[in-house]
Amino acid sequence: MNPRRAAIAKALAVLAPAIPKFDRDAVLDLAEDSPGLRTGSPQAAAWLALTSHVRHLHTDYDRMLADGYEVDSARHFCSETMAAVLAAWGCRKRLTTPDCD
Repeated sequence: MNPRRAAIAKALAVLAPAIPKFDRDAVLDLAEDSPGLRTGSPQAAAWLALTSHVRHLHTDYDRMLADGYEVDSARHFCSETMAAVLAAWGCRKRLTTPDCD
């Protein structure tokens, strides 16, 4: 494991200690591969990749967009589900408007 991935994995373990392995690996891949997350701190990359992963894979966000919802509306309507998934994974950090961007 390269040093950046290891640092992100460590941050993710603190953020979401009960995240399932499949989701953990997908979040790590996203945090490591996303051009927009490559220059951020490991903690920021872990959080942003985690919330993005949950939004796209564990909510109806993409379906809402396909149905014509605006991005802000879709994010609003999926935030409760996202919060529940994150809480189930032991995440104590809570979603706020800036974190949902």
